[in-house]
This record gives sequence, C-alpha cells and structure tokens, in this order.
Amino acid sequence: MPQLPPGPKAPRSVQTLAWWTRTIPLFERCRARYGKRFTLRLLQTPPFVHLSDPAEVKEVFTAPPEVLHPGEGARILEPVVGANSVILLDEGAHLSQRKLMLPAFHGERMEALTDLLTEVTEREVAAWPLDEPIELHPRLQALTLEVILRAVFGLDPGPRLDALRDRLTRILEFGARPASMLPVLQRGRAWREFVRGREEVDDLLFELVDERRAAGGEDRDDVLAMLLAARHEDGSPMSKQELRDELMTLLVAGHETTASELAWGFERLARTPAVAARLAAELDSEDGDGYLTATVQETLRHRPVLPQAAPRLVKEPVEIGGFRYPEGVCLAANSYLIHHDPAIYPDPYGFKPERFLDEQPGTYTWIPFGGGRRRCLGASFAQLEMKVVLRAVFSRAELAPAPGTMEGSRRRSITLSPRRSAVAMLLARERQPDLLGQRVERVGLDAGVGQREEPALDDEGAQDRSAPV
Repeated sequence: MPQLPPGPKAPRSVQTLAWWTRTIPLFERCRARYGKRFTLRLLQTPPFVHLSDPAEVKEVFTAPPEVLHPGEGARILEPVVGANSVILLDEGAHLSQRKLMLPAFHGERMEALTDLLTEVTEREVAAWPLDEPIELHPRLQALTLEVILRAVFGLDPGPRLDALRDRLTRILEFGARPASMLPVLQRGRAWREFVRGREEVDDLLFELVDERRAAGGEDRDDVLAMLLAARHEDGSPMSKQELRDELMTLLVAGHETTASELAWGFERLARTPAVAARLAAELDSEDGDGYLTATVQETLRHRPVLPQAAPRLVKEPVEIGGFRYPEGVCLAANSYLIHHDPAIYPDPYGFKPERFLDEQPGTYTWIPFGGGRRRCLGASFAQLEMKVVLRAVFSRAELAPAPGTMEGSRRRSITLSPRRSAVAMLLARERQPDLLGQRVERVGLDAGVGQREEPALDDEGAQDRSAPV
C-alpha cells in the first residue's frame, strides 16, 4: 500500500489493545507526536487514518458517495443490526433507505413523543435511591432501553415488552464485548448464546410487525408506525426483515450512546457545581431552556461517546487535505480530538456550557453525530431525550459527586462510557434556587472539586507515558 500518514510503529495487536483499553490516551499521544493526521493499524481492519482538521473533515463529509463508503466502514455492527441497516448501506441503497426513515424524526413527530418520553423517564427516575452513592450508567441504560421499546418499537406494557427487554439486554451486553467485533472471536458458547438470543428477538419483532400491520397500526405516534407507513419508490412497503434491521439499528444507535452520554453529563455536572446550580436555577424558573440546550451540547462536545465519526472506506483514490489516499484505507473524522482542540475551543478540557449560549455548534467542529449525508438520523431524538432526563432528575434531586477520583473512560463496543459507571449522589431537595445554590457550593467545597478538568485527571492516563502506543 502507498505511504500513509505516520502513526505508531507497534504491532497491530498492541495498537488494538491500546485502542480498546486506552482510547483517549492513544488519541492524545498520537496527536502530540504526529499531528492532526495519523494512521492506526488494528487487527482485522484496513488502516485507519484519523483526521482532526475541520477543513479535511469537511472534505470527507462532502465527498461523493461512490468514493467513500461509510457503510463498509461499519461492518462490525452487522451481527446485531443486520445487513439491511441504513448504517451499513452505501450509495443509492443508503439514500433510498434513509428517505424511508427521515419522516419518523421530523420535528412534529418528535414533539408528539415528548409526553411519552416524559412519562417513562419520570417513572424510572422516581425509583432511583436518594442520599447514597449510586451508579448512574446502568440505570440510564435501563431508562434508554425502556424509551426505545415504548417510543420506537411502539410496545405497550405487557409480556412482549418484558420478553424483549430481557433478551435485548443480553444481546446488547454481548455486543459491548470484543468478541462481537472481531470475527476470529465469534465462536464458542458465548457466541452461540448470542445467536440464539438474536433469533428469539427476531421472532418477537416479526410477530409484532405482523400484528401491527393486521391492526392497521400506522396511525400511532411511535417510530414503528412511521416505518410501517413508509413506501419504496415502487410503492412497496418495507419488508419484515427491513423493519427488523432498522428497529435494531435504532436500538443500537440510541441505547448505549444516549445512556453513556447522559452518564457523562451527570458525572460532569456533579463535579462542576456552578454549572449544576445554573442549570437547576433555569429549570426551576421555567424561563426557557437555553442553558439546558447548551449543557446538552457541551456534554456532547466534552465527552463524545463515538470518538471517531462513521469511518469511510476509500473505494476510489481520493485527495483529502493535499494527501492522496488509495483504495482500501478507512478515513475517520476524530470527534474527540476536534472537540478538544484549543484552537477551536478555548479551555477545551473545561466543562463550560456557556460557550454555546451565543454561538451555535459548528458543522465541522462539533460532530458528535457525524456529518454530511451520513449524519445520525436520531440526533434530534437523542438531544430531546437528554433534555427530558435532565429535567426529571433536577426536579427531584440535587446532584453531588460521590467520594473518589475523576472518572476515566472505558470502551463498550464502539462507544466510550464512564469507567466507574458515573457514580454520583442524588440528594433530595426542595425546589428553592437560593437554597440550591448554597447547597451546591457547599458540596463542591466539601468534595474539593474544581471547575476544570485537565487530561492528566483522566484515569485512563491521557498524560501517562506508559500507554501502549
């Protein structure tokens, strides 16, 4: 293969281990050593060229669809989402499937789901314990799964919802392991159990689709209703297999990602009491949601759970940023490094929602949902869900950090989540902004928490010279 941008010289196995166990330190050290363009070589994948210059990212996002194939760059997801997933399709097939799904995520449809989102969220949050350290990430995983089963799959409470919840939980847990991503590991008892569970899920989903079609279930507000009403250009409806694959796609794209993003949001808010106090004051006043929106945007910037946005496989030689890439290379926009570039975001390691109060996120400098024609379909749904959950928690409790160090990150499949599961404390409170401000200030002083986080505080070791690069 022609010369690629420089990168670590370690064997593929060592680079893969670093990518899986120390993702952020690996990226930080590569940027410090090689600049905004570097190559990683992982097991059983093409070379991955990571780009963190917004101008080059723009070229990638706007390249012709026949030149760069994001679908082929995401094949590791096929065992869960299926071959018809919009994530895995390219060129005309992707565009056709995307057109079928877009109406389900228009603003009016999202607004219609708000009441259901609020109902599900408030019920789940009401069961969380107060005044003791709790791991928020698993609770948020349960919450986001419930939201998808109700709002996306359109399930009502009952045996089928319970059965799908149980089986999907097991499938998703397996999907977070390395064995789900590397073909060489896809064997043995665990893999056979995964396949059996996937078949059981498929049977339940096919049964659901048949019942909804027989009952004319296209008039409901859930996403499945919109997909049932969708028609291909020849007038034919989506097949049962297409519906199954797109439902599983929405599950994978909206479950772990949103749960981890919320977990990071609460972890950051617990350790930046001034931000938490300002957010609580806005929510108590019910005077708009400008700071709430900015808090969601800053969480997505500060801790993007997808640190590389939709890698594109080069199908035809292409020039990006003056560098010519051959066929067979993957180009990945590195969202983490772009979001932590001091030339783009002053004090990039600080958690500062105010940076988005007067300036909207940039198209190529804020890319938690990717970009171009492959931007995540569920971006608006995810941000709406984050707002609903933040409102529900802050209406019930104050947020305080649990004893211990800052949380580093851990990899779960393609996402990054808090290593200690976002341990925090929810303290029962009365909705009095002045008392809240005093309480949050005291909690911050007691815990010795500052306003700023430097890379060295990440227990993954962003500054750790022993990181295996």
